[in-house]
Amino acid sequence: MASDSNGHRSNGRRRSQMDLAPLERDCMLALWPLETATVRQIRDALVEIRPRAYTTIMTIMDRLAKKGVVTRHKVGRGYVYRPNFSAADVRAHAVAQLVEHFFDGSSAALLTHLGAPSSALAPAPAPVARAPRAPRAAPPASSFTPAQEERTEEPPARTRLDDTLL
Repeated sequence: MASDSNGHRSNGRRRSQMDLAPLERDCMLALWPLETATVRQIRDALVEIRPRAYTTIMTIMDRLAKKGVVTRHKVGRGYVYRPNFSAADVRAHAVAQLVEHFFDGSSAALLTHLGAPSSALAPAPAPVARAPRAPRAAPPASSFTPAQEERTEEPPARTRLDDTLL
């Protein structure tokens, strides 16, 4: 497996124990304010934002323990988990990764981006739904001869382009 100059793996996998997957991050966000917690306490803290089975949270916490992100000790039949890194440590690491990968290592480029007008940071606006076109009004009824009918006949109806995806 190839490594870069910092000894990080370069096969596309996470390179640091502080690089957290979304559910790992959510578990840590639940654990940090509690300081120590059981799987049940973490699951209960997550139930409003990310309801998951007890066994799912248990698996994630086991992975975090194996990665060294948390330590655990046995209490009764279960474990009590404690974070090894503060939220500030992980946040600083995430910002450093953002600077490295999206701003070529330049904090100044990130600050310039953050100082950009708010429209540059805002998500693209949702497409505006167009009002449906009103159907064509029928021509007023009048008396005409068959010769006139030929001249006033409407052209064949065109198929309308579905513009909802444009």
